[in-house]
This record gives sequence, structure tokens and C-alpha cells, in this order.
Amino acid sequence: MWVSTKAQYGLRALIEIGRRGGEAVPLKDVAERQGLSQHYLEQIASNLRRAGFIRSIRGAHGGYRLARAASAINAYDVVTAMEGSIAPVSCVEDNHVCDSQNVCGTQDLWYRVDAALRDVLGGTTLADLIEQSDRQQHARLVQLEPMRPDVLGLGG
Repeated sequence: MWVSTKAQYGLRALIEIGRRGGEAVPLKDVAERQGLSQHYLEQIASNLRRAGFIRSIRGAHGGYRLARAASAINAYDVVTAMEGSIAPVSCVEDNHVCDSQNVCGTQDLWYRVDAALRDVLGGTTLADLIEQSDRQQHARLVQLEPMRPDVLGLGG
């Protein structure tokens, strides 16, 4: 299974917008912070808005904010809104009739892969991703903090 940059960047944009609470976040800020093309991000934001994940705020202090709580948005919904079906093979897509069902030895495997994808993505909320991102960012900052000699027991 391959997740496109559109879905990846969509999740990253939602994390950036979501971590700012109710503040309107300009796409320029999201693009700079995430190192993404603002033009491509505008296309992605349009899809996210149409799917009901974000809403636009007009005016001098405008931008985007989440349309609902981060805990009410899961990764599965975002990825499928950006990608369409994420089934690993066509025979496990909804409403698909498999012509090889009686002779194929892999159908059960693909159903299990599909179920695992749905479980992991569906069980991961935007709030979870924001919290994980914040923890990772904090860990990087702690690593960058210079160690003082007195903390290391070297006097000082």
C-alpha cells in the first residue's frame, strides 16, 4: 500500500492547524513550519475543507482552523478523503465481487491487511498525532539543550 504525499501532507497540515487550538493558522505558516510547497498545500487545504476537517477564516488574521475537535478526526477518515479507497487490492474494496474468489489463496491475507490498516488508521485520532508530535518535538529540544557541568557532576 502506498499513501500519497497528498494524504501525508494533509495529516501534517491538520497537526499544525490542530496544535494551535482555535487560532486561525495561515497556510504560509504551515508550509514554512513543515517545509512544504504553499501552492500544493493550498490544493490540499481545499480538499480538507470540502471534507469538513477545516474551515477557512477570512480577514487580516485569517487562515484555517479545525472544523471539529481533534479527537473527533481520525487518520483513516483523512487518508480516505484524500486518497479514496486504501484497500491493498481491489478484491477487498467495498462492493467488489471477486471473480477468482474460489481459486485465490490470498484473499484472506488481503482482508486481514485491509482490516489492520483500518484498525490502525481508524484508531488514531488527530489528537493522538498532535500529542505524539509534541512529544517528539520536546525530545528533540531536550537533546539540543546543552548540558551544564554542574548537572553532569563535573563541578562548575
